Amino acid sequence: MTENTTPSALFVCVHNAGRSQMAAGYLRALSGGAVEVRSAGSMPAGQINPVAVAAMLEEGIDIRDERPKVLTTDAVKASDVVITMGCGDACPIFPGKRYEDWALDDPAGQGIEAVRPIRDEIRNRILTLLAELGVDPVTT
Repeated sequence: MTENTTPSALFVCVHNAGRSQMAAGYLRALSGGAVEVRSAGSMPAGQINPVAVAAMLEEGIDIRDERPKVLTTDAVKASDVVITMGCGDACPIFPGKRYEDWALDDPAGQGIEAVRPIRDEIRNRILTLLAELGVDPVTT
């Protein structure tokens, strides 16, 4: 079966430095490029959370080159699924978009032991999202 359009997902959290970056990293890796991936923050941090980077490297996913980006209306409009992670009312809502809010602990200021369960929960949710989008996950 051939799709005319590639599904797209946008992950949004306040600082775009931890949860949303880990989710974007997983979706890029596990979709094998079959899903267009974006992430952004309502108030982006100056850099990605180094503990989130370390937690993802344990999974073989390198997000070191990612940078926190500001949330734009265009990014929301261009995405099929918008997944928020604690950004509250900062996320614009457009008719016809699929929205999900993932209640996840914020890894900011946490050590690696606290970030691993957050990372693992994100991975599980990404696998569910892939199934919902009809995309088979890439196995490593």
